[in-house]
Amino acid sequence: MGKGAASKIIKFLGAASPPFQGPSPLFLTGALPAGRLGGMEQLLKPLYETFGIGAAMAGRLTTLASILVLLLAGFLARLVTGLLLKTIVKKSVEKTRSRWDDILFESGFLRRALRMVPPILILALSPVFFPVFEGASEFFRRAVVAWFILMAAHSIGTFLDAANLIYQAANPDVARKRPVKGYLQMVKVFVWIVGAILVVTTIANISPVGILSGFGAMSAVLMLVFKDSIMGLVSSFQLSSNDMVRIGDWIEMPKYGADGDVIDVTLQSVKVRNWDMTITTIPIYALVSDSFKNWRGMSESSGRRIKRAISIDMQSVRFLTDEEKRRLSKLRLLSSYIEKKENEIAAHNKALGVAKSDKVSGRALTNLGTFRAYVSAYLDEHPMVEKGLTHMVRYLEGNPNGLPLELYLFCSDKAWVNYEAIQADIIDHLLAVMGEFGLRVFQAPSGANMETIANSVANPRE
Repeated sequence: MGKGAASKIIKFLGAASPPFQGPSPLFLTGALPAGRLGGMEQLLKPLYETFGIGAAMAGRLTTLASILVLLLAGFLARLVTGLLLKTIVKKSVEKTRSRWDDILFESGFLRRALRMVPPILILALSPVFFPVFEGASEFFRRAVVAWFILMAAHSIGTFLDAANLIYQAANPDVARKRPVKGYLQMVKVFVWIVGAILVVTTIANISPVGILSGFGAMSAVLMLVFKDSIMGLVSSFQLSSNDMVRIGDWIEMPKYGADGDVIDVTLQSVKVRNWDMTITTIPIYALVSDSFKNWRGMSESSGRRIKRAISIDMQSVRFLTDEEKRRLSKLRLLSSYIEKKENEIAAHNKALGVAKSDKVSGRALTNLGTFRAYVSAYLDEHPMVEKGLTHMVRYLEGNPNGLPLELYLFCSDKAWVNYEAIQADIIDHLLAVMGEFGLRVFQAPSGANMETIANSVANPRE
């Protein structure tokens, strides 16, 4: 290039940009009048004269060349911003102690935000290449604006996701009580709706007011399409304001086959990881309209309830003999009970004039009552029974399966495996010591019992 070409480039870079103009019918042909383009036309003019290219074709070629140069500038901007992100920005984030910038980087928000740089650069350089926007150049400008809107909407959506993660990391306890993911998802839906409208109206070169005004007539359709989202938003407000469910809560909802921990609360659903490691998704409005059990109260209390019954064969209930009293009184847990009861019964019977041998008219110790006293004393001394909560031993209503003796207590260890082990140890011990009181556990006859009876009937002499 000579001095003339250099002066042309300087003039081209400093060209003034007139205001935007509306689309032209020339868009249909792609031709622009000669002399209406900026420095690109001046640079390509000698080439056109050399090959004898006409004005119409020159306009098309100049427009195409300008668009390609702008796209190349946007591509280079993308490469540069990506390189900066992987080097300077990443190292800066790693050096800080704050967690929020790490989340912004890991979530991809910074990467998507930098994707807005290419369209911004193209829009900034466009007036230099296109002093007047009409035809193909005007359509190209609108396409770049739509590109920028899409990148902006995507960046906002990613930022909202990152904001939820920052909220959970900064306030884990509050985040479990007051999850905001559902509300942020509603904002994302609104952002994408607005972004889609702006993209369409920008490409079509029409006012967005017309589309927005048409939503009034489409309100019924929108209510039908977004019914779950609207119901989910209202239900989210109710769940949050009433503190009905949190992430990490153990909930039980048999209607939906849910029995496990809540792992996610979104705008439309609640995800529950069941104890068999399956995932159940429940519509969020179902938690408001239907009944479910939340075990949070148990988790926050000092104990987990044990409620088990042992069926006792009522035919084994009887009065204790003197020998059994002497033997049982040697047990540490029963010595004071038997002594106290013996004195109380003797005073009562003496007041009524009942002979000691008359156990029908007066009071007497029974094996079942003594066993119940033993169970109560055993639970009182058990180290894993929460003493600050109710614990008792009671009889339930007798039925054809015997007399249920129910244990009602709270275990201080609420971990499932430990809880079940402690409960099993208590039941094992009581079943093993019942024979010492002359009691039998009731159970329906099994096949082995029936076989024994049949053999006895068939072979009476054996």
